[in-house]
Amino acid sequence: MGPYAALLTIELHFPEAGDLKAKRKELSSVKAQLHGRLGCAVSEVDHQDRWQRATIAAALTGGDLGVLERAVDGVGRFLDARYPQGVHLERTLLSYEDVRGIG
Repeated sequence: MGPYAALLTIELHFPEAGDLKAKRKELSSVKAQLHGRLGCAVSEVDHQDRWQRATIAAALTGGDLGVLERAVDGVGRFLDARYPQGVHLERTLLSYEDVRGIG
C-alpha cells in the first residue's frame, strides 16, 4: 500500500505561437493551472528554444492508487480540452517500494 507517485511527461504543441514570448506566455499559464488547480509539481524539461513545442514533466503523489489514477486522468482531460490540436501524455505510476527497489 501507498504512498504512490505519478510521473508524467507531457508534450504540447502551440500552433498559434509566433515566437518564444508567445509560447512562454501560454506555457506559463498551463503550468500555473496544472499546479494550482490540479496539484502537480511541474517543470519544463525540453524544447525550451522551440516556438511551437514544449515538453514538461509533472508529478503527483498520493496514498491511494485509485485516487492517484483518477487525478492523473483529470490532468489528461484538462490537457485534452485545452489543447485539442495536440497533446501527448505519458504516465508512470510508482509505489514507494518501486522507488526504493524493495520487493
